[in-house]
Amino acid sequence: MSSEEQLSAIKGAKVLMVGAGGIGCELLKTLALSGFQDIHIIDMDTIEVSNLNRQFLFRQSHVGQSKAKVARDVVLRFRPNISITPYHANVKESRFNVDFYKEFDVVLNGLDNLDARRHVNRLCLAADVPLVESGTTGFLGQVTVHLKGKTECYECQPKPAPKTYPVCTITSTPSKFVHCIVWAKDLLFAKLFGDKNLENDLNVRSSDATNLSEHSEDVFECRKGEDIEQYGRRIYDHVFGHNIEVALSNEETWKNRNRPRPIYSKDVFPDKLTKENGKTEKGSATDDVSAMASLGLKNPQDIWSLAENSRVFYESLRLFFLKRQKEIGNLTFDKDDQLAVEFVTAAANIRASSFGIPLHSLFEAKGIAGNIVHAVATTNAIIAGLIVIEAIKILKKDSNSYRMTYCLEHPSKKLLLMPVEPYEPNKSCYVCSETPLSLEVNTHHSKLRDFVEKIVKAKLGMNFPVIMSGASIIYEIGEDLEEDMVAIYAANLERALSELPSPVISGTVLTIEDLQQEFSCRINIKHREEFDEEREPDGMLLSGWVEAPVDKNNNKSIGNGESTSSVLSMEEIQEGEKDVEIQETSESAENVTGKKRKLSEVSKGTIPDHSGLPDESSRNQNQLEKLDVDDEDDELIISNDWESLTKKKRL
Repeated sequence: MSSEEQLSAIKGAKVLMVGAGGIGCELLKTLALSGFQDIHIIDMDTIEVSNLNRQFLFRQSHVGQSKAKVARDVVLRFRPNISITPYHANVKESRFNVDFYKEFDVVLNGLDNLDARRHVNRLCLAADVPLVESGTTGFLGQVTVHLKGKTECYECQPKPAPKTYPVCTITSTPSKFVHCIVWAKDLLFAKLFGDKNLENDLNVRSSDATNLSEHSEDVFECRKGEDIEQYGRRIYDHVFGHNIEVALSNEETWKNRNRPRPIYSKDVFPDKLTKENGKTEKGSATDDVSAMASLGLKNPQDIWSLAENSRVFYESLRLFFLKRQKEIGNLTFDKDDQLAVEFVTAAANIRASSFGIPLHSLFEAKGIAGNIVHAVATTNAIIAGLIVIEAIKILKKDSNSYRMTYCLEHPSKKLLLMPVEPYEPNKSCYVCSETPLSLEVNTHHSKLRDFVEKIVKAKLGMNFPVIMSGASIIYEIGEDLEEDMVAIYAANLERALSELPSPVISGTVLTIEDLQQEFSCRINIKHREEFDEEREPDGMLLSGWVEAPVDKNNNKSIGNGESTSSVLSMEEIQEGEKDVEIQETSESAENVTGKKRKLSEVSKGTIPDHSGLPDESSRNQNQLEKLDVDDEDDELIISNDWESLTKKKRL
């Protein structure tokens, strides 16, 4: 195609951008300057101060406004003759259906979460519209092309599950600072300021104390006539002192571990906390609602002493009750909530001190707790440029030139940008190849609600599922359902699978559809009596192309059947920059063995040569790893042997 024809194709194209953040700002600018005339943007976010260092279309005056709308207005100032249509909305809204996607020539993703990515992938498949995926984290990034029936779809390869830790490690034997952060954020903060009805493991230790009557009740409830200082001291003594002493009573646990040190408030606090802070109880509330401001601590990169962390712990607790009393009971941790970050940092550091773990600054703790990978504007710009290059290839229908391109932090074979040919669709993919899945479940005990929440929504990513057993509908979500049907399906949710009107038992084949995504899959049910609570906490085991396998040698999740070898330190990535969840880890996942072929191999009709492949013991050094980091722009693949990737297929 000549340059004139190419320009004509660009001007005539209708493009959908999903995401107007770090990549999105650069992408919209590049599209506009490249000659694209009709651009649509979907983004549900509003502009925050933290966005301004890399999302260059936004200014301080834009804070609080729609990203999509502001981005449009700013770009139209220097490209006034093009059409940009913004949607300040969630991409999963029902109006963005298959018919909507069919209006576009190409869809360009700049998303920040797996759920939305999977949703867009399925709609693009249903609409038969090409998708260009992207992501960055720090200096690393990637751009991939997905065309129905021609290349693998976004879900053809299992995505690595977030780094998880066993509950017993978090609650009893932490050995890393990230363990302390998870404990402070998802247990202590949630217990003190979140839903009071939710049980968590902080109460387990209380019931063990038979000789102390005060610990037989819920110690996290503020007692009648108890002031904030008394309450704060009691909480401090319970979680950092009493619970540690109870843990120490189990001698077997500490035979091969360093014993923790119980810490009590009397050891670190003065007799009167308000005197130490130089403020009275009534007048201590600060307009900043910040423990650091209240205590005169200014540098977030300082590492506080145990005494300073203890003062921040108490002060942040006190400010929550004095300034934000109405929010208590409904709070969840938010990395942009300064007081919440201060509380979690202090609590994590006190616990770390008890277990002999190095302390961290608030800046470092916030990065870990908020799953923050600090974005690099230059990387976003590079990735945006690569997205536009692939979009132009798609419009030219130049399928032989499609590339998955990776942006590296350090040169590899003298290259910082590494192109890899796309691969054919995975025949085992349950999304684009419709391969049935298998579910092991106790059909007598597990309710339909468990199946819907844990499998259909959490693992399969469906929003409006219809579940059928044969020709019978046993559950449906929809806006047009009649009231009597809503009541029937609500009643079904509380029934065991085997007790449904159309019983789901071993051998049953369920068909699950999402009408919005125009996506369906089949699940073969297999009854199983018992499950290991530690390794299989859901009480169900879904088999198929769903989750990343686990490297049994080091129990780390890996992507694409590949190793955990990496350009970066994986411990650093997983410890400080991954989404950390409190749930039991599983060691039962099996490695994927399906082989893949490059599109060039398929188009030539050749059989790939396996003779040059490394043996099983060395293959791990040549394979990719996927990281899914929850930042403005995430999802990347990195490798330490790119030469082999460009010459040999992945397994």
